[in-house]
Amino acid sequence: MKMVKYQGKGVYGAIAIGKALKWKREDVQVKREKIEDVAQELERLRNAINKAMEQLENIYEKALEEVGEANAQIFEIHRMMLEDDDYNDAIVEMIQGQNVNAEYAVAVTADNFAEMFSAIDDSYMQARAADVRDISNRLILCLKETGEKSLIADEKVIICADDLAPSETVTLEKDKVLAFVTAYGSSNSHTAILARNMNIPAIIGVGEEFLNAIEDGEVAIANGFTGEFILHPNEELLEEAKAKQREEEEKKELLEKLKGKENVTLDGTKINIYANIGSVEDVGAVLVNDAGGIGLFRSEFLYLGREDYPSEEEQFKAYKRVLESMASKKVIVRTLDIGADKQADYFNLDKEENPALGLRAIRLCLTRPEMFKTQLRALYRASVYGKLGIMFPMITSTEELEQIFALCEEVKTELTADGLKYSDTIELGIMIETPAAAVISDQLAPMVDFFSVGTNDLTQYTLACDRQNPKVDPFCDIHHEAILRLIEMAAQNAHKNGAWIGICGELAADTRLTERFLRMGIDELSVSPSFVLKVRDVVRKLDLHNA
Repeated sequence: MKMVKYQGKGVYGAIAIGKALKWKREDVQVKREKIEDVAQELERLRNAINKAMEQLENIYEKALEEVGEANAQIFEIHRMMLEDDDYNDAIVEMIQGQNVNAEYAVAVTADNFAEMFSAIDDSYMQARAADVRDISNRLILCLKETGEKSLIADEKVIICADDLAPSETVTLEKDKVLAFVTAYGSSNSHTAILARNMNIPAIIGVGEEFLNAIEDGEVAIANGFTGEFILHPNEELLEEAKAKQREEEEKKELLEKLKGKENVTLDGTKINIYANIGSVEDVGAVLVNDAGGIGLFRSEFLYLGREDYPSEEEQFKAYKRVLESMASKKVIVRTLDIGADKQADYFNLDKEENPALGLRAIRLCLTRPEMFKTQLRALYRASVYGKLGIMFPMITSTEELEQIFALCEEVKTELTADGLKYSDTIELGIMIETPAAAVISDQLAPMVDFFSVGTNDLTQYTLACDRQNPKVDPFCDIHHEAILRLIEMAAQNAHKNGAWIGICGELAADTRLTERFLRMGIDELSVSPSFVLKVRDVVRKLDLHNA
């Protein structure tokens, strides 16, 4: 058989190799029927709602075991949607006003509500359309007194479907499911979130063509890292996939060994190990890898790949979701760092000869205070939902900090006037990513709660090496003594002035430097989620009492 590749989007990074099983939910035919007894039809509806509520309670209990309380709340939300007055009133009014059967009224209402959510310019709300359809399909099945289709197979399989509802996902028999691949879906959907938390390799958005090509039992590879689905793979690709699986298995063993352990050296020195993320969807990886918090949440994802600025409400919802997901763990959000290698057309930035040295990051924000205040308002509003730190990039002077703090005070005053709450325990910090900031760190430290060293930019600015230019790679020594001395200087000045210091650039994950960072007094290392346990492993083997 000829090998065929399909491209989708991976929502959980893992690889599955096995037989494909095409799954299609039972096609529920809903016809418009005229009814004579409206009261009887409303009674049917009430009974079906009660039955659906009971089913959701059972699914909630299963979800508690499978994915924990935070993610099980999805099905509490489904129950709330099922009890929603607007939703129920729309169904009842259609039954009463048009004398139609309950199944038809539910189907039409589901379509209307799903379209309403889909039309909202917010990816999170758009993904709620799937939830409406899920609860509505459940309600129709209850009305028809039809049982749900089981996803149980005789052997482990890769489930291939047009889409999967959250309830279908959580009721998967995990020991029989290698992965799931869907033609449609959203990375913001509850289904995608559940997949990540259930550690099931998952690919969405492959397109419906792949379903037509699949015959049950055919060998396939589902690569949740790349989003690639390969049907009839050749031997070379099979071996590559198996090697990647073995590598991932070793990581899992490390996870089991180190999960829940302290980040403490043999001599008792402790350090926080946090994770860097670039979007809301990365939170699952943070939790799976047992990071102590989020040391760098890049807010640029909210601004890139769109045609206009994100609203305050859109930003607020994103920050709120991350803070709630992390519960009491610290989340440090870096304010907008657009410019240099990250561009968005609607900013209408002038072309610069050297954008890395141009109008970027905090410089851009201070020249567009209303845009900056929108982000600050969203952050301050979200702060009541968790433990927030705000971090300002590309700082070079105390004057910049004074301007920033003045804007923060304006925002707090405005929020109070608007009757909106914010936390009074927000930590404010800056990135040390210019030599200027490191050299005057004794002046900056008394003004902030923390420093976080951005080693990528600090390296390029210290060594005058453009990190976008491969020709200067031989001259770019990331372990250059000048860089390490600047970090140490910042660490000393931070501690002298009651501030803590972390590192969130790539060097934080360089285990060749972990010991030196600890000896400098670095308080926190923030790394990609997949490196958290590797760094913890190194930390726990160090003895700083030995020279």
